[in-house]
Amino acid sequence: MRAPTRQRLIVILLAAVGLVTASGAHAQRGATDREHMASRPVEITARQIAHFDRSRPNVARFGPLEFRGGLVLSSSDSDFGGWSGLLVGGNGGELFSVSDAGSWLSADITYDGGRPTGLIKARMGTLAALGGRELEQKREQDAESLTLLDGTLGRGTLAIGFERLHRIGRFQITDREPRAPSGYFKLPPEARRMQGNQGLEALAVIQTGPLRGSLVAFAERFTRGSGYHSGWIWVRGEPRPIHLRDDDGFNITDAAGLPDGGLLVLERYFRWTSGVKMRLRRLSMSEIVPGAKLVGRTLVEADSGFEIDNMEGIAVHRGAGGETVVTLISDDNFNRLLQRTILLQFVLHED
Repeated sequence: MRAPTRQRLIVILLAAVGLVTASGAHAQRGATDREHMASRPVEITARQIAHFDRSRPNVARFGPLEFRGGLVLSSSDSDFGGWSGLLVGGNGGELFSVSDAGSWLSADITYDGGRPTGLIKARMGTLAALGGRELEQKREQDAESLTLLDGTLGRGTLAIGFERLHRIGRFQITDREPRAPSGYFKLPPEARRMQGNQGLEALAVIQTGPLRGSLVAFAERFTRGSGYHSGWIWVRGEPRPIHLRDDDGFNITDAAGLPDGGLLVLERYFRWTSGVKMRLRRLSMSEIVPGAKLVGRTLVEADSGFEIDNMEGIAVHRGAGGETVVTLISDDNFNRLLQRTILLQFVLHED
């Protein structure tokens, strides 16, 4: 991959240094601002991204992925940002996301043909604890992963994964607004040993096959020297281990179920010398079984020469024409000076 420019590296360095301060200050502010517990409308500005590869504007195909379009999103709302989990429904017209500061976002995605053009009818609110209690501390608020267990965003059940205080909650959602959790999934004993800021970063549901409806979770980085990332698949309510090979030092940031029963896994890599990268790996249905040591197939890898940022959320939906569409979102760490909230869409071809 192309090495980032010196200027880009300086920006990445400053962003990384500012990450803890920006996120921590935001968490403290949100913990005492109870008016944000109720949902509210929010205005979102979108600037279109025309090309995924900056140096090759005429190229739209990247392996099996065809770039459909992207957006740089911004808002004057102080709680906008940190988006780490993503769902897209309604043939691509509905978006729902959660942030690592305990907020949620719902919106309609607008299109020109197949190209996304903006977010409208957006609302934001704050996730709650059992009984509707406010999530008061950062260790409670850090929502990092999201999947739809059943139903739709209009009426269904979400699973939301949190790190620091590691847990996976069941949340009913009505009219794209989540309620307080009804309970939590059973976690395996070894999950208690995950590092606070490298916990449950990826959630997905198997869409078809023998394990249809099973929840899958991966930790961001929990290898214990094995050379494999730790994950679990819930079979009849019990978490069973699965493993994904730790290739080239990438961390796992999210996952999404595919219509054929497989999974897409989103990964991120950061080093001071090479900057930030993202990678997508595909896991086939046949290899996803309890106890498996998964390898998968890399679909795309991109560095800072591409239109990426800190990519943390992935969603898969069927488009109006039956095509499989992959949507990615980035976590800007509430560092608006140096990072961006980016939404990217691709069509996944099966050839």
